[in-house]
Amino acid sequence: MKAISYSRYGGPEVLEFGERPDPKVGPDKVLVQVRAAAVNPVDWKAQAGYLDTIFDTVFPVIPGWDVSGVIVQPGVSVTEFSVGDEVMGYVREDVLCHGTFAEYVAAPVRTLARKPRNLGFEESAALPLAGLTAYQALHRALHLRSGDTLLVHAASGAVGSMAVQIARHLGARVIGASRDEGQDRVRELGAEPVPYGDGFTARVRELAPRGVDAALDTVGGQVLKDSAALLAPDGRLASIADGEVIALGGRYYWVRPDTDDLTALAGLVEGGALTVRVAASFPLERAADAQRANMEGGLHGKVVVTVDHDH
Repeated sequence: MKAISYSRYGGPEVLEFGERPDPKVGPDKVLVQVRAAAVNPVDWKAQAGYLDTIFDTVFPVIPGWDVSGVIVQPGVSVTEFSVGDEVMGYVREDVLCHGTFAEYVAAPVRTLARKPRNLGFEESAALPLAGLTAYQALHRALHLRSGDTLLVHAASGAVGSMAVQIARHLGARVIGASRDEGQDRVRELGAEPVPYGDGFTARVRELAPRGVDAALDTVGGQVLKDSAALLAPDGRLASIADGEVIALGGRYYWVRPDTDDLTALAGLVEGGALTVRVAASFPLERAADAQRANMEGGLHGKVVVTVDHDH
């Protein structure tokens, strides 16, 4: 099969397009014909070697954890899916080796769910990692409830925009922090926008004089410290970006694959409560360009790579 891979740690320049062996389909896996795969910051961070302390790496590595596509072969023990099912997934395994930037991926069933019926493959590929991160952080780390006031950082970004929408669906009031250029997007998503910069904490205090009930940090550093200072006396704090949150009495959260949560996200999309925006798409052979676009940032939406099976 055609795939993107890298044989040493590095930046986009180490990515190569070429032939790789077809995946083996284990008992609890399904073979997915990949239609699209999203680029996430964790992809290029892993590729740079930053996750070497927590993941064994078997070179050459096919990058990518987000995927959407069509099942072409179920494993022998699989009863959840059938040939022809359209699925999406956060295909993270315990070893960096077999990712989603390829014509096919053998995905554990625990990482997949049926894709939303009203989304194309590109948008469906953009949903899993960012959507799960937001969904799980709000439910499992912050225990967000209707009537809570939630502060979301980088609220126009991939995870932040999902968190705003999910929180609004849960009945929370959302204050969305972002750069100036993201203010309109934050407002469009249903949050009250607050720009970063001098006077940031004072502006949040004006909107929530008693403090916020919960804060989701997606940035780390000073932003995390500001969040802790803005909490109500019994407020909850979670970060997906900075382990220092633990010392501040909060929760450090790392997303995990979960079929039920993915299915819930699909339901939110199908019900109109959650939208997914793709900012740019690239063919598989231009994955390095897709990665560069993600690294440069500033896009209001996800970057995806698409796979053409008509050649």
